[in-house]
Amino acid sequence: MGLTDKTIFILGTTKFDNPYESASYIIAKGLAENNRVYYIENPFTWKDYFKYRKTPEFERRKQYFSGRSDGVISTEIPNLKILITPPLLSINFFPEGSIYRYLLKFNELTIVKRIKKVLEQTKIQEYIYINSFNFHYPNISKHIAPVLKVYHCVDPLILPFDRKHGLISEKELLCNSDVVICTSKQLLRDKKTFNNNTYFIPNAADIIHSSRAMDDDVQVHPALSKLKKPVIGYFGNIERRIDFDLIRILSKEKPEMSFVLAGPVSPEFIPEWLPDIPNIFLTGRFDYDQLPSVLKGFDVAIIPFKRDEVSNTIFPLKLFEYLGAGKPVVATNFNPDLEEFTKGTVHYCENAQTFGEALTIELTAGSQEKIDKRIAVAKENTWTKRIEQFSDLLNAQLHTQ
Repeated sequence: MGLTDKTIFILGTTKFDNPYESASYIIAKGLAENNRVYYIENPFTWKDYFKYRKTPEFERRKQYFSGRSDGVISTEIPNLKILITPPLLSINFFPEGSIYRYLLKFNELTIVKRIKKVLEQTKIQEYIYINSFNFHYPNISKHIAPVLKVYHCVDPLILPFDRKHGLISEKELLCNSDVVICTSKQLLRDKKTFNNNTYFIPNAADIIHSSRAMDDDVQVHPALSKLKKPVIGYFGNIERRIDFDLIRILSKEKPEMSFVLAGPVSPEFIPEWLPDIPNIFLTGRFDYDQLPSVLKGFDVAIIPFKRDEVSNTIFPLKLFEYLGAGKPVVATNFNPDLEEFTKGTVHYCENAQTFGEALTIELTAGSQEKIDKRIAVAKENTWTKRIEQFSDLLNAQLHTQ
């Protein structure tokens, strides 16, 4: 049985109007169907304030930055409110130590003050607090009195910006939480060493959106429509996780194929040789609403991630978006736990040779039966089901406190 008629504060990792919805905000919307949810978006710092002051994002928020405001923005979902905080100090450049921790406490108390203002106005007595991977502010729950303190861990800490203070802050968050929810089994194994009350609920996908790739009225995106077929495609961020050496080998061994990397590019990770290979194409970023038209242009969808200690914590949304679009999927064996969820519908490959063989198989052995099986697997991994699991777990934990 899930949560009903509860009040939940969620400190998220992204802005509510981000073009790419985060797991934090998707879960906030899902829980708001049966509960009152306040989504505290990742706060602006003063550096952000001046950097974005001429943008539409700033205009939407500026009246809520004032200390006189309660920071509450209504949404199209009646039970979901956005909570904007005043701008916080920009402190990540400080070295780890007492100065940083003192200023961090000041920032956290600014967030706490905004939460308490809402509590006073609404006369809320009992509420749940969820830190959804915003480990930058680990001690909010110490200054309020939630009936349940939850940490939702969705990724390992990789980037230097996150690791600089996050390694210490996340440990505090783990130890101070009543329950920890992880999105991969490897994260579960890692975080359970700090908090034994740790559980696994993986990510999911919006397959209603991706399945539109099968609609007759959806056209292949112009960026892919003139490419030589077959098109072997990846949709997502082009960054450190990509096994570029694998792509290079495949592109040379399969010159008849067009390899498309569709998404925003982190230039520092792109090998110098990549632009010189004629059958590899970097398209740049697409808006999320263009996903169906991009997927429609893929003959085979791929997830060419490196196999390392980071990748084995990844439970990628795109996997089920691909399957929801009925596409054959070939991936590296970057996370062995995924096979349990895909039930034989995905080729997981150890090296370039087996990856190339899998591409050939999928291009020559398509059938409606296979498409139906992929869609069935995708339907088992929707956000609706994940939010039900999330809600059930929180309700069970609430009754053990």
